[in-house]
Amino acid sequence: MSKFSRRQLLAFFGASAGATLLSPMLGDHFFGNSPSIAADGSIPLKFTPLRLPHPLPIYTQQKSYLSTGIEQGNILEPSANAALSTYTVIDDVVVPPEYERYVIVAWGDRVFPNKEEYFGYNSDYTGFIPINGRNLNDGYLWNNHEYISYPITATVPGFTSDSDLIGFPTTYSLVIRKDLPEDRTNLEVLGEFMYNIGGSVVRIARQNRNERFAVVRDPKNRRIHGLSGLGINSQRADRYKEVTSWGSRSYQQEDENYLISTGAAATEVFNLSSDGLGNKIIGTGYNCSGGTTPWGTILSAEENFQASTSSFVGVQENVNPNGTQTGYIEGTTGAAFGLVGEKYGWMVEIDPADPNFRPRKHTALGRYRHENIALRVEAGRPLVGYLGDDRRGGHTWKFVSSGTVTSPTDKNNSRLFENGTLYVARYNANGTGEWIPLELNAPTNPIPPSTLASVEVAALGRASNGGNTRLPRRKGILGQTSEGGSITVTITEVTNQTTGAITSYGEAEAIPAYQGKKLSDFYTSQGAVLVDAFLAANLIGATPTARPEDLEVNPRNPREVFIAYTDGASSGDGYPDSRIFVVSKYSADITAAQPSGELFKIIEDSADSTGTTFRWERFAKGGEAAAEPGDGFANVDNLAFDSQGNIWGCTDMSTEAHNGFSTGANPEPLRVDHRVVGANSPSTDDSNFNVRTSDLIGVFGNNFLFFIPTSGPDAGEVVPFAYGPPRCEFTGPTFVGDTLIISVQHPSEDVPFTPRQTLSREIEILNLDGTLFTQQRNIPRGSNWPSNIEGNLEGPPRPGVIGIQRKRSGGRFV
Repeated sequence: MSKFSRRQLLAFFGASAGATLLSPMLGDHFFGNSPSIAADGSIPLKFTPLRLPHPLPIYTQQKSYLSTGIEQGNILEPSANAALSTYTVIDDVVVPPEYERYVIVAWGDRVFPNKEEYFGYNSDYTGFIPINGRNLNDGYLWNNHEYISYPITATVPGFTSDSDLIGFPTTYSLVIRKDLPEDRTNLEVLGEFMYNIGGSVVRIARQNRNERFAVVRDPKNRRIHGLSGLGINSQRADRYKEVTSWGSRSYQQEDENYLISTGAAATEVFNLSSDGLGNKIIGTGYNCSGGTTPWGTILSAEENFQASTSSFVGVQENVNPNGTQTGYIEGTTGAAFGLVGEKYGWMVEIDPADPNFRPRKHTALGRYRHENIALRVEAGRPLVGYLGDDRRGGHTWKFVSSGTVTSPTDKNNSRLFENGTLYVARYNANGTGEWIPLELNAPTNPIPPSTLASVEVAALGRASNGGNTRLPRRKGILGQTSEGGSITVTITEVTNQTTGAITSYGEAEAIPAYQGKKLSDFYTSQGAVLVDAFLAANLIGATPTARPEDLEVNPRNPREVFIAYTDGASSGDGYPDSRIFVVSKYSADITAAQPSGELFKIIEDSADSTGTTFRWERFAKGGEAAAEPGDGFANVDNLAFDSQGNIWGCTDMSTEAHNGFSTGANPEPLRVDHRVVGANSPSTDDSNFNVRTSDLIGVFGNNFLFFIPTSGPDAGEVVPFAYGPPRCEFTGPTFVGDTLIISVQHPSEDVPFTPRQTLSREIEILNLDGTLFTQQRNIPRGSNWPSNIEGNLEGPPRPGVIGIQRKRSGGRFV
């Protein structure tokens, strides 16, 4: 079940109630940024837990709040039977009755000095920088804008000409008050998509702590987007010399707000880039999570920068041995604007309070699909940063600066990101691990697929995706005639049944060809290694993991780092090591463990976290509460600590399976069957149909926010706090005094928002006693949030940033 003993809590969170003061200027914030942790272990739960569709132990012990409409609901008494026979999802951000939620700023809001500019799409990470030291009522809000998705227009990535969504209203013209061309190759369309990613700086304030935050007019309010600095294309000598704007509006014209970079790739790779612009970079995009530094800057993570012909908003990920892209992918925004792939996929530093600070990409932190960064910043010691590569089979990283911190609030600490060592984690099955330096002279020893897949193979006799891993393609290895990019290696060779071409190489032949060498045999410089960090890490034997998303330093013990591994399933990118992670469902038992993510903790062996060995433990396991193991959530993503030391988690369940329905205009019920084995297997009802382990997330409903108290009588319980509108995701939680600032991303993604329609189905769920029950589930097909709470019931959905606070806060959030 999902309750931990006090002994377990002390072991995981540290016996000391004192906190390490890592970020004195930010108030209550993420792990490692909370100035005080309450020592009182007797604080009771001060709100009514939200009732989710699936059973949780807390519902047998506490009253719960079941929402029945916008700001309406019933209080349910605790019951030994926590199963609900019916459940209706509400199109709103639903919070406990003791709290209120409100919109601070949303997509399309004109909150900048140039009234043609607007707040970007798909809000993600939030960071708050107080204007006057510790005054938490007035400051600059940074918000990432990660990607664009339907229903912004019908020309977004992945949208096909035969989609059943064609003909339904979209939101761009309704919100921005201008039509876009329908041709996805049109430069204005592509440019507007790039403008809608990146980030926004807006000043927010309130007169006192009892009021709501609102945007304040300020000349520093500004956008930093995917095409910032496009005007520097005029300095080029190639065909992109004339591509300096994407439309007639003022913000679409050429500007000089380019970015720069630091570190080895800046000096050893970017001087070779085909754009001829050297250390100048056009824009930042694909910005997922990030981090806020004690010296008042934001670190914004460029995540899914990789483009393809179907997902065309992005750049080339594949690079040559010297770190430069292998070429443009025609039809992508990279090819349209001349954006070279090696300049994207980095951690970007921005100073919201200082427009004269030119944003910079710190290449010493590596290029991969960055999710976030967590910092340990202590005077007299090196700066330590923890990072994750959010892909299936992605790695867990640590950066240790060469220099040391003088004062944690000194702006000069930014220079510490310019030089240091980037390490990648290798997990051992016995609970130990080591940090391997990603250096040019590092020896190569990739982990064979049969080793990665050994647990799944032992249980099922097969491995999902053949236990695949990726290694760099080099001329002469395995008969390759070209350089750059990657090859796929599986347990046994796989060929195309029609052409006979090899699609993945068998490990018996492939692995020896890559062993016993050094990274210098595959890359020409340290900068090139950093550009191709994912493949280089595979080469030196780092552990492929289960999508490392949020990493946070424990404020009670900074040697400990919590990691949200969001999804254990494999994909074409890679296969998480099954000796460490649950990668599929290994048994037909209905209570068998589900591969829906895990919450880990690593404990550094060194006192200052700069050493190369650590221990690791699993703190919580995704899956229904009656699964073994299972803690009542799925796909935990962003994490946070509040000022009392409670851990908070946002779920990131795939849009395509929310509430057990597919997407599109006519969503179909997905087959939710707890007897599924592996990644998928024939349905027990009809062998002509497959059921997928991933569809088990349908039982959890919408994405939600939960917390685990670490003190008091409810310590260890998974306590639901809020859920979001249909098809959305909560992201970027930041505690600012008594307020939780959090983003609501992609409401109504990939489904129509009008006309409104209710979907109904029966869905199979595990009860707490390990038996199955059937629930009648009713959900809106799409979402109209926040238009619906503003009086426009069928209005457009808009991603945005909200505040949540107690109706009578007393200066505290909980």
